[in-house]
Amino acid sequence: MRALRCNHFGPPSELRVEEVPDLVPGPGEVLIEVKAAGINFPDALIIQNKYQMKPPLPFTPGGELAGVVRMAGQGADPAWVGQSVIAFTAWGAFAQQAVVSQDRLMPMPEGMSYDMAGAFLMTYGTCYHALKDRGQLRPGETVLVLGASGGIGLAAIEIAKAMGARVIAAASSEEKLEMCRQHGADELINYATQDLRERLKVLTQGQGVDVVCDPVGGAYTEPSLRSMAWRGRYLVVGFANGDIPRIPLNLVLLKGCALVGVFWGDYIRRQPLDNARDLQALNAMYLAGDIKPCVSGLYTLEEAGLAIERLANRQVSGKLVVTP
Repeated sequence: MRALRCNHFGPPSELRVEEVPDLVPGPGEVLIEVKAAGINFPDALIIQNKYQMKPPLPFTPGGELAGVVRMAGQGADPAWVGQSVIAFTAWGAFAQQAVVSQDRLMPMPEGMSYDMAGAFLMTYGTCYHALKDRGQLRPGETVLVLGASGGIGLAAIEIAKAMGARVIAAASSEEKLEMCRQHGADELINYATQDLRERLKVLTQGQGVDVVCDPVGGAYTEPSLRSMAWRGRYLVVGFANGDIPRIPLNLVLLKGCALVGVFWGDYIRRQPLDNARDLQALNAMYLAGDIKPCVSGLYTLEEAGLAIERLANRQVSGKLVVTP
């Protein structure tokens, strides 16, 4: 089979497509014929040895996929064979085949295309876990989404709206903000041209925001934290900006707020039953029309390195998908 390989840690331009042996599922695993695989920011980090998960070299990157189960290993449920599924892999998705533990599968929602399914699991799974479990979001509360036009951002907008929240989307251009509006954002802030904190004061009448969803980090973290409402929840999702901010903890004390870490990858390992319930809820949201993954580009395996680079440089909105 063909696979995109990382033979040494480095930039996306050094990834290479290679012929590798076909895979065989182990105990409790299934073999999937990959139809589409979503590109996520961790993919840009893991190939540079900058991510929490550190696979041994050489390896195939790619953390999520959609495809068809072709074989079940010993102890795996044979009923999966022939089913169209979505799967979380951590790495290994940018290939024609992938082997996945059966507890990391979900059936593809009815009517969903493979391209859309390949872009579904990591962003929506992360955001549902963030807003529902870690953020304890309640109807009527106000949510600020930073980096709102990215994959995580758009998913957070849709899920927060489906949960009955008012959503303020912050992004760096009018084009990106228009996409946020199309996905349901109630208010928009261009933090390239507007003062984030002052604009939040106006939009919340000085009360602040109840929940911040922050997959970006960097310079906008502190003004967002200063804009929290009393007993607010600041969700630390990631650092796409590349800069891990240093937080003045006196702000947490003065706001009576909570800094909450969101690590969905470990959540599904430690709390698989809770994650399974989350996936059922997301399936219901999709079937109800409340959420719809935004695929902004399709790439071949040979083009995947370029696509990862574009995502890392924040040159795209929505999700990019590799089609092996």
